[in-house]
Amino acid sequence: MKKLLALLVVLAIGLGFAQSNNAMVRVAHLSPDAPAVDVWINGARALQNVPFKAVSNYLSLPAGEITVWVVPAGATTPRVIDAKATIAAGKMYTIAATGLLNATGNQPKLGPTIIEDVLPTLAAGQAGIRVVHASPTAPAVDVAIRGGAVVVPNLAFPKASGYLTVPAGSYNFDVRAAGTTTVALPLNNVVLEVGKIYTVFAVGGTTTQPLSVVVAVDK
Repeated sequence: MKKLLALLVVLAIGLGFAQSNNAMVRVAHLSPDAPAVDVWINGARALQNVPFKAVSNYLSLPAGEITVWVVPAGATTPRVIDAKATIAAGKMYTIAATGLLNATGNQPKLGPTIIEDVLPTLAAGQAGIRVVHASPTAPAVDVAIRGGAVVVPNLAFPKASGYLTVPAGSYNFDVRAAGTTTVALPLNNVVLEVGKIYTVFAVGGTTTQPLSVVVAVDK
């Protein structure tokens, strides 16, 4: 993690762009059958040896079109992802590697999922949370407060829900097959701190990487 943060700082300083003309971008490795990777942004190696489930901090990048390459760690080819994205000044984005490297049949192939992170305004005592469905083998899901209401209905791969604002505290959530009470993944004692905003990524779902979650702090 220290190496990852150091690389982000070096790249940000090297770019040397004014904050007012920049967007904030983070990268997530959410492909359950892909090995550790290096991420190149605008022709420069930005992140090295990024493992499955890793979510970087936000990096300040110049607004406009950026190029993102993902290659096996320590290599320059093959580019398993070679994508362009347009990012706007003052906005925040998550660029995630999703899908399967070794997809077969109708399975979703490895590719980029680009999500704009529109953070909510929190009232006193509140926290924010959203869910990203990043499991390429799982069907659409509902997310419910255990014993209570469904708060995220019918979320399909590779979509993100909107942000919810809730009183800060500890919650038990259930991830269910959409439209059913069948619990695919229980989430126990999820602590949401006052004033913080979170993304919960549902990931995995293969024989070697069971369904699980990654929690990132957006702010």
